[in-house]
Amino acid sequence: MAHPAFSSDSVAVITGGAAGIGLAAAVQFAKMGMRVCIADLGEDRLAAAAEVIAAASSDGMKNVMTQECDVSKKDNLVALEAAVQERFGGTDILMNNAAIQPGSDMFNASGSWERILAINLHGVINGTHVFAPAMIERGRPGLIINTGSKQGITTPPGDPAYNVAKSGVKAFTESLEHELRNTEGAKLSAHLLIPGFVFTDLTRRDRVEKPDGAWVPEQVIDFMMSALEAGDFYILCPDNDVARPLDELRIRWAGDDIIEGRPALSRWHPDYGEAFSEFVKDV
Repeated sequence: MAHPAFSSDSVAVITGGAAGIGLAAAVQFAKMGMRVCIADLGEDRLAAAAEVIAAASSDGMKNVMTQECDVSKKDNLVALEAAVQERFGGTDILMNNAAIQPGSDMFNASGSWERILAINLHGVINGTHVFAPAMIERGRPGLIINTGSKQGITTPPGDPAYNVAKSGVKAFTESLEHELRNTEGAKLSAHLLIPGFVFTDLTRRDRVEKPDGAWVPEQVIDFMMSALEAGDFYILCPDNDVARPLDELRIRWAGDDIIEGRPALSRWHPDYGEAFSEFVKDV
């Protein structure tokens, strides 16, 4: 059965909603008759996305709202929440989705760490702190969906700032769900969206065409909707290269580094490469 928050009188707010997974979610919600607000940077990007969302809505632009918002700045989110209250009366679904991935090095002092953490981690925290109290007070069934990453679970080498931020999103969302289910009167649940390889502006780099191994954002949202209907907290998405059984073994191996006393990130350690290959050989 569909989650009760997915009703035609619900209001959804999506940060990072002008493109990629956020836009795909907005379109899906609009098709279901919801009123949708997307928040992002760039008036032109927001205007173009609004046209796409309105085309999917039975009430067109009447059900669509946009607002520029830098999620790293709490006052921007306070203004966003107030604007949604004024326009639509409140929020039922919050999707903290805004993120950047410019790349990072362990000892890079250029400021990329600060910006990545400010948007990818503190943006999720800010959004929740600003929106959740009013959503609880609203007393309606609702959802807070935070976009994480497999990189926040297995933490592969190569982009440490992004991994740290997404690891924080995982821990924060787990704590949020625990808090919500123990808050009297709260009809909200929290969920961690964990995309696989998705072809978006975030992952495009210099590629023009979608790689065969990647999903498109619409596939992620279709999977997310099914997982939410099933009541899943961890929405672990496959892609065209990696099915769930392999993801599960990678996650298990990462956790077993602690239990087995192996070196950090042993999956990429030359002394453990053969053992890892043996571990996943049957999937």
